[in-house]
Amino acid sequence: MMKLGGWKAGLLAILGLVIAVAIWQWEPQEAPLLNDSTTSESMKPLSAGFFDQHVEPVLTQRCVVCHACYDAPCQLKMSSAEGLARGANKEKVYQGTRLTAATPNRLFIDAQNVDEWRQRDFFTVLPETVETEDSPPPTQSSVLAQMLLLKQANPLPETTHLGEGFDISLNRPQQCPTLDEMGSYIAEQPLGGMPYALPGLTNEEQQTLMRWLHNGAPLPKAQPLPDALLKRADKFEAWLNGNSNKAQLSARYIYEHLFTSHLYFEALSEEGVTPQFFNLVRSLTPPGEPLDVVATRRPFDHPGTDRVWYRLQPVTSTIVSKTHQPYAINDDLMAKWNAWFVEAEFDVPELPSYKPEVAANPLTAFTLMPVNTRYRFMLERAQNTIMGYIKGPVCRGQVALNVINDRFWVFFVDPEVATSEKLNRFYASQKENLHLPAEQESTALAVSWVKYAEHQGDYLRARTDFMNDTFRQGQHLSLKSIWDGDGNNTNATLTVFRHFDNATVAKGLVGEPTKTAWVIDYALLERIHYLLVAGFDVYGNYGHQLMTRLYMDFLRMEGESNFLALLPPQTRHQQLSEWYQQAGPELTDFIEGDINSFEQDTGIEYSSDNPKSELYSMLKQALENVQPKSSSLRSNWLSDDQLALLGSLDTLSPEQATILPEITMLMVRPDNGEGEPEMFTLLRNSAHYNVSSLFEEDENRNYGQDSVTLVQGLLGSYPDVFWQINASEVQNMVAKVKRIKSESDYEAFITDYGVRRTNPAFWQFSDEVIQWALSRYPIEGGLLDYNRLEDR
Repeated sequence: MMKLGGWKAGLLAILGLVIAVAIWQWEPQEAPLLNDSTTSESMKPLSAGFFDQHVEPVLTQRCVVCHACYDAPCQLKMSSAEGLARGANKEKVYQGTRLTAATPNRLFIDAQNVDEWRQRDFFTVLPETVETEDSPPPTQSSVLAQMLLLKQANPLPETTHLGEGFDISLNRPQQCPTLDEMGSYIAEQPLGGMPYALPGLTNEEQQTLMRWLHNGAPLPKAQPLPDALLKRADKFEAWLNGNSNKAQLSARYIYEHLFTSHLYFEALSEEGVTPQFFNLVRSLTPPGEPLDVVATRRPFDHPGTDRVWYRLQPVTSTIVSKTHQPYAINDDLMAKWNAWFVEAEFDVPELPSYKPEVAANPLTAFTLMPVNTRYRFMLERAQNTIMGYIKGPVCRGQVALNVINDRFWVFFVDPEVATSEKLNRFYASQKENLHLPAEQESTALAVSWVKYAEHQGDYLRARTDFMNDTFRQGQHLSLKSIWDGDGNNTNATLTVFRHFDNATVAKGLVGEPTKTAWVIDYALLERIHYLLVAGFDVYGNYGHQLMTRLYMDFLRMEGESNFLALLPPQTRHQQLSEWYQQAGPELTDFIEGDINSFEQDTGIEYSSDNPKSELYSMLKQALENVQPKSSSLRSNWLSDDQLALLGSLDTLSPEQATILPEITMLMVRPDNGEGEPEMFTLLRNSAHYNVSSLFEEDENRNYGQDSVTLVQGLLGSYPDVFWQINASEVQNMVAKVKRIKSESDYEAFITDYGVRRTNPAFWQFSDEVIQWALSRYPIEGGLLDYNRLEDR
């Protein structure tokens, strides 16, 4: 055998040592699991109701504010006993680049017990054993306990900002350690305890959770509902589940539009008390039997059975604002439903198919049902209908929301115009052009988009021809073409606020006149719902989500074109050009080409050189009776001068507006400390040259047109920052805001008036906000989400 020379052998030996050291260094470091220092206190047995009285409040106010909805870190939803028992999962729900659809993991839908969730790779975060003399303490067999103890051992640094050891970006890598991985996590992430990047729990809160965990973390069972509520639910389910084809089609329509809503019975709701909410679900079992939920990706997918039953599933989770759509069931509504669905004359000889090309298109699936029924149903609670695509299938929706402006007003075509027989025949003739991307299901090819774009173009050309012909004989679109809410419905006008990757829908015309506005007719409202709510799959692949986003471009422009049809013909293209500055040639061709060539005169007489502003004024006056209560700032104890000063924040310069975050929530306290504070929300409206850019949104930003809107109360689900002041500080605070010119100015301002996430009193302040919201919004409100709190 050949022998190596001495120097070569020595070199190899050194190289081997280097490699060995490198391998040793790359091996994950582990730390021992943590022990509870308050073991004697934690070992006390639990009393009856301990979870409801002591544990649940801590979990709600300290954990659920980050761990709810699809974007809960590690899919750990701590808003219910079922979510705690399910545990965590390493897979990300929001993964927009995936090539194939992911498996849905929806709590209460896709699996019904812990064993089924374990088969789906969810792992427990609760103790796996109850402590005995020979076993390790339960806190060492619980991921949740280790996370809490890690925070206790390594509290938040006493600094103004978090520092480099924290990553609070929304798309940060998820750690999601199992119990076997906790040693490595503790060694590598000493500041990764829970609550993450926020102050730790108080000693009392820590002891409460540790005592519960030491005793095996028992979870409560759902309590039976009161008899009066059960009887009312039974009556509602009986109404929904008639045997005739007409009744089954009506129930299917109602379900496909309300499956994201939280239904409640108004007559049984105590004033000032949060009612019992229900989800409307499809079940394999009829009323009177235990629920057997049909778990399909979309509400219109084939249920796998000849007959489904529409049932009420009690909501047992903590109500969080970002997914909460309260929907009151009352005598007035049921009378309207009876008129629209039961008494309306229409025959259903055969129920529509569940084939995707039929079921994904409501204009095909429900063609036997009068358009008046369908449109009236959606208009009655139009805020809820529009809110569905914001609070329904998504909790983080930049892909869906970067297709809309940051603030715009919404009006609706009057039902008498939208449901004429001539118009219905036109809709029927356009079924082939009105297919929606959802028919491609959840794993779609983005190239299919070309087909839908062509069909949409054909539809808009046909629609333009139809309108030009219809309004040729001296008829014109006018203010009478706009729904006036039947004189009493405050859903007649809406304001949509976008906050980058989330949004809010408010009743009324909020703030200064908007850059753009939509006028929505039946076909547009229906397609928005089936595109972004019923047909959107958050677990879908890249192609599905891309096609959804691209198709929404056309629906937005359709709504804008409806609004422009009320303006003089010569100003329509000029206005479009202002809305779509720096747009690409494809969009410019679309705007200026034959697709959008409605040229008939409007029936509105204009007298100024600013017809859009004049139109806004006329619409506000015509719809004055259905505007919500005065939108002006008001208070029982703040002076008019103080309110006027706060209201002047609306006049901040674009430069100042750009520095502010998306959503700022402000608490103003009485100087004497007595009485409830007032809450306000300051919203940044980010301006864009156009909203047709798919990816590079920053390149489309028109910072010189940014603005802010101040509203009373809490608006939005995801605060970026909290401010707090005493009433006597209003003048100084407003003056300092108006002097902000740079990031350093803003940081100094937050030091004076902000409640940073590093503030030791953060949780005390948070509790005040929660209690304020609960008392002011017992039905509409819900917990805020803290995943977007800034560190500035």
